[in-house]
Amino acid sequence: MQTDVLETIAKLVVEKIQNLENCKIPVGVSNRHVHLNQSDLEKLFGPGYRLTHMKTLKQPGQFAAKETVNIRGPKGEFQNVRILGPLRKESQVEISLADGFRLGVKAPIRESGRLDHTPGLELIGPKGSVTLPYGTIVALRHVHMTPVQAAKMGVKDKEIVEVETCGERRCVLGNVLVRVSEKSSLEMHVDLDEANACALKNDDFVILRKIKAPDPRA
Repeated sequence: MQTDVLETIAKLVVEKIQNLENCKIPVGVSNRHVHLNQSDLEKLFGPGYRLTHMKTLKQPGQFAAKETVNIRGPKGEFQNVRILGPLRKESQVEISLADGFRLGVKAPIRESGRLDHTPGLELIGPKGSVTLPYGTIVALRHVHMTPVQAAKMGVKDKEIVEVETCGERRCVLGNVLVRVSEKSSLEMHVDLDEANACALKNDDFVILRKIKAPDPRA
Protein backbone atom coordinates (compact mmCIF):
# COMPACT_ATOMS: atom_id res chain seq x y z
CA MET A 1 0.00 0.00 0.00
CA GLN A 2 2.76 2.44 0.93
CA THR A 3 4.56 1.67 -2.32
CA ASP A 4 1.44 2.48 -4.35
CA VAL A 5 0.99 5.76 -2.50
CA LEU A 6 4.61 6.76 -3.02
CA GLU A 7 4.43 5.90 -6.72
CA THR A 8 1.27 7.99 -7.08
CA ILE A 9 2.87 10.96 -5.30
CA ALA A 10 6.00 10.67 -7.43
CA LYS A 11 3.90 10.56 -10.60
CA LEU A 12 1.98 13.68 -9.55
CA VAL A 13 5.22 15.51 -8.75
CA VAL A 14 6.70 14.61 -12.14
CA GLU A 15 3.52 15.75 -13.92
CA LYS A 16 3.57 19.06 -12.03
CA ILE A 17 7.21 19.65 -12.94
CA GLN A 18 6.49 18.85 -16.59
CA ASN A 19 3.53 21.23 -16.60
CA LEU A 20 5.69 23.98 -15.13
CA GLU A 21 8.37 23.35 -17.75
CA ASN A 22 5.76 23.60 -20.51
CA CYS A 23 4.61 26.95 -19.11
CA LYS A 24 8.04 28.57 -18.66
CA ILE A 25 8.44 31.72 -20.76
CA PRO A 26 11.68 33.71 -21.21
CA VAL A 27 11.48 37.46 -20.59
CA GLY A 28 12.50 40.30 -22.88
CA VAL A 29 12.70 43.77 -21.31
CA SER A 30 11.81 46.57 -23.73
CA ASN A 31 13.30 50.01 -23.29
CA ARG A 32 11.64 52.99 -25.00
CA HIS A 33 11.90 52.68 -28.78
CA VAL A 34 10.51 53.87 -32.10
CA HIS A 35 9.00 52.14 -35.14
CA LEU A 36 8.97 54.17 -38.37
CA ASN A 37 7.30 54.12 -41.74
CA GLN A 38 9.30 54.87 -44.89
CA SER A 39 8.05 58.44 -45.24
CA ASP A 40 9.03 59.44 -41.70
CA LEU A 41 12.37 57.63 -42.00
CA GLU A 42 13.26 59.74 -45.03
CA LYS A 43 12.19 62.97 -43.35
CA LEU A 44 14.49 62.17 -40.43
CA PHE A 45 17.48 60.70 -42.28
CA GLY A 46 17.16 61.80 -45.91
CA PRO A 47 15.60 60.57 -49.19
CA GLY A 48 16.00 56.87 -49.92
CA TYR A 49 17.51 56.13 -46.52
CA ARG A 50 17.55 52.53 -45.24
CA LEU A 51 17.94 51.33 -41.67
CA THR A 52 21.27 49.80 -40.68
CA HIS A 53 20.98 46.39 -39.01
CA MET A 54 22.77 46.40 -35.64
CA LYS A 55 21.35 43.51 -33.61
CA THR A 56 18.93 40.69 -34.35
CA LEU A 57 16.03 40.47 -31.89
CA LYS A 58 14.38 37.26 -30.72
CA GLN A 59 11.21 37.78 -32.73
CA PRO A 60 11.92 36.52 -36.27
CA GLY A 61 12.61 39.29 -38.79
CA GLN A 62 12.90 42.02 -36.17
CA PHE A 63 16.09 43.92 -35.38
CA ALA A 64 17.53 46.86 -33.51
CA ALA A 65 18.85 49.46 -35.95
CA LYS A 66 22.02 51.45 -35.54
CA GLU A 67 19.99 54.64 -36.01
CA THR A 68 18.47 56.60 -33.13
CA VAL A 69 16.30 59.70 -32.83
CA ASN A 70 15.43 62.17 -30.11
CA ILE A 71 11.82 62.17 -28.95
CA ARG A 72 10.38 65.41 -27.57
CA GLY A 73 7.14 66.09 -25.73
CA PRO A 74 5.58 69.17 -24.16
CA LYS A 75 7.70 68.93 -20.98
CA GLY A 76 10.92 67.16 -21.93
CA GLU A 77 12.76 64.82 -24.26
CA PHE A 78 14.85 61.67 -24.50
CA GLN A 79 17.91 61.49 -26.69
CA ASN A 80 19.25 58.56 -28.70
CA VAL A 81 16.09 56.48 -28.67
CA ARG A 82 16.62 53.28 -30.66
CA ILE A 83 14.73 52.58 -33.88
CA LEU A 84 13.53 49.00 -34.35
CA GLY A 85 13.05 47.42 -37.77
CA PRO A 86 11.63 46.47 -40.10
CA LEU A 87 9.65 49.51 -41.22
CA ARG A 88 5.91 49.63 -40.58
CA LYS A 89 2.86 51.17 -42.21
CA GLU A 90 2.50 53.65 -39.35
CA SER A 91 5.13 55.19 -37.11
CA GLN A 92 4.80 54.30 -33.43
CA VAL A 93 6.62 55.31 -30.25
CA GLU A 94 6.64 52.93 -27.27
CA ILE A 95 7.45 54.39 -23.86
CA SER A 96 6.88 53.52 -20.20
CA LEU A 97 4.47 55.31 -17.89
CA ALA A 98 7.46 56.92 -16.16
CA ASP A 99 8.73 58.18 -19.53
CA GLY A 100 5.37 59.80 -20.11
CA PHE A 101 5.74 61.97 -17.00
CA ARG A 102 9.06 63.32 -18.25
CA LEU A 103 7.77 63.90 -21.77
CA GLY A 104 4.51 65.42 -20.60
CA VAL A 105 2.20 63.00 -22.44
CA LYS A 106 -0.41 60.60 -21.13
CA ALA A 107 0.10 57.55 -23.31
CA PRO A 108 -2.52 54.81 -22.97
CA ILE A 109 -1.64 51.17 -22.36
CA ARG A 110 -2.33 49.55 -25.70
CA GLU A 111 -1.66 46.55 -27.88
CA SER A 112 0.92 47.44 -30.53
CA GLY A 113 -0.71 48.95 -33.61
CA ARG A 114 -3.78 50.29 -31.80
CA LEU A 115 -2.95 53.95 -32.21
CA ASP A 116 -6.35 55.66 -32.29
CA HIS A 117 -6.77 58.47 -29.75
CA THR A 118 -3.11 58.38 -28.69
CA PRO A 119 -0.85 61.42 -28.16
CA GLY A 120 1.84 62.42 -30.62
CA LEU A 121 5.48 63.41 -30.15
CA GLU A 122 8.16 65.21 -32.11
CA LEU A 123 10.90 62.98 -33.55
CA ILE A 124 14.24 64.64 -34.29
CA GLY A 125 16.79 63.08 -36.64
CA PRO A 126 20.05 64.20 -38.26
CA LYS A 127 18.33 65.47 -41.43
CA GLY A 128 15.04 66.80 -40.11
CA SER A 129 12.15 66.34 -37.70
CA VAL A 130 8.66 64.84 -37.75
CA THR A 131 5.74 65.81 -35.55
CA LEU A 132 3.55 62.75 -35.13
CA PRO A 133 -0.11 63.70 -34.59
CA TYR A 134 -0.62 60.38 -32.76
CA GLY A 135 1.17 57.09 -32.18
CA THR A 136 2.60 57.10 -28.62
CA ILE A 137 1.66 54.12 -26.45
CA VAL A 138 2.70 52.18 -23.38
CA ALA A 139 2.79 48.63 -24.73
CA LEU A 140 0.39 46.18 -23.14
CA ARG A 141 2.54 43.40 -21.67
CA HIS A 142 2.29 40.36 -23.88
CA VAL A 143 3.62 36.91 -24.72
CA HIS A 144 4.69 35.80 -28.19
CA MET A 145 4.37 32.08 -28.98
CA THR A 146 3.79 29.63 -31.82
CA PRO A 147 0.55 27.63 -32.26
CA VAL A 148 2.34 24.49 -31.00
CA GLN A 149 3.49 26.28 -27.85
CA ALA A 150 0.02 27.76 -27.32
CA ALA A 151 -1.51 24.29 -27.53
CA LYS A 152 0.92 22.96 -24.89
CA MET A 153 0.03 25.84 -22.57
CA GLY A 154 -3.69 25.60 -23.24
CA VAL A 155 -4.13 29.16 -24.50
CA LYS A 156 -5.15 30.83 -27.74
CA ASP A 157 -4.37 33.99 -29.69
CA LYS A 158 -5.61 37.24 -28.10
CA GLU A 159 -6.37 35.50 -24.80
CA ILE A 160 -5.64 37.45 -21.61
CA VAL A 161 -3.76 35.48 -18.95
CA GLU A 162 -1.59 35.89 -15.86
CA VAL A 163 2.08 35.08 -15.34
CA GLU A 164 4.02 34.50 -12.15
CA THR A 165 7.56 35.77 -11.62
CA CYS A 166 10.25 34.34 -9.34
CA GLY A 167 12.90 35.76 -7.03
CA GLU A 168 12.93 38.32 -4.24
CA ARG A 169 10.21 40.42 -5.87
CA ARG A 170 8.04 37.48 -6.85
CA CYS A 171 4.64 38.64 -8.06
CA VAL A 172 1.74 37.82 -10.37
CA LEU A 173 1.23 40.00 -13.44
CA GLY A 174 -2.28 40.16 -14.82
CA ASN A 175 -3.62 41.50 -18.13
CA VAL A 176 -1.01 39.67 -20.21
CA LEU A 177 -1.97 39.42 -23.89
CA VAL A 178 -1.20 36.18 -25.74
CA ARG A 179 -0.03 36.69 -29.34
CA VAL A 180 0.12 33.47 -31.36
CA SER A 181 1.84 33.27 -34.74
CA GLU A 182 3.86 30.80 -36.78
CA LYS A 183 6.46 33.57 -37.08
CA SER A 184 6.83 34.06 -33.32
CA SER A 185 9.52 33.00 -30.87
CA LEU A 186 8.48 32.25 -27.28
CA GLU A 187 9.04 35.42 -25.25
CA MET A 188 7.22 37.73 -22.85
CA HIS A 189 7.70 41.46 -23.34
CA VAL A 190 7.58 43.88 -20.41
CA ASP A 191 8.78 47.48 -20.21
CA LEU A 192 11.36 48.90 -17.81
CA ASP A 193 8.80 49.99 -15.23
CA GLU A 194 7.39 46.47 -15.01
CA ALA A 195 10.80 44.81 -15.05
CA ASN A 196 12.12 47.00 -12.23
CA ALA A 197 9.00 46.46 -10.12
CA CYS A 198 9.45 42.68 -10.36
CA ALA A 199 13.28 42.61 -10.50
CA LEU A 200 13.15 41.01 -13.96
CA LYS A 201 15.94 41.07 -16.52
CA ASN A 202 16.41 39.70 -20.01
CA ASP A 203 16.26 35.90 -20.23
CA ASP A 204 14.68 35.45 -16.80
CA PHE A 205 11.66 33.14 -16.81
CA VAL A 206 8.03 33.58 -15.83
CA ILE A 207 5.38 30.88 -15.45
CA LEU A 208 2.09 31.19 -17.30
CA ARG A 209 -0.94 30.74 -15.07
CA LYS A 210 -4.17 29.38 -16.52
CA ILE A 211 -6.31 31.81 -14.50
CA LYS A 212 -7.68 34.33 -16.95
CA ALA A 213 -7.53 37.99 -16.05
CA PRO A 214 -10.07 40.66 -17.11
CA ASP A 215 -9.40 41.88 -20.66
CA PRO A 216 -8.09 45.48 -20.40
CA ARG A 217 -9.06 46.07 -24.04
CA ALA A 218 -12.77 45.57 -23.31
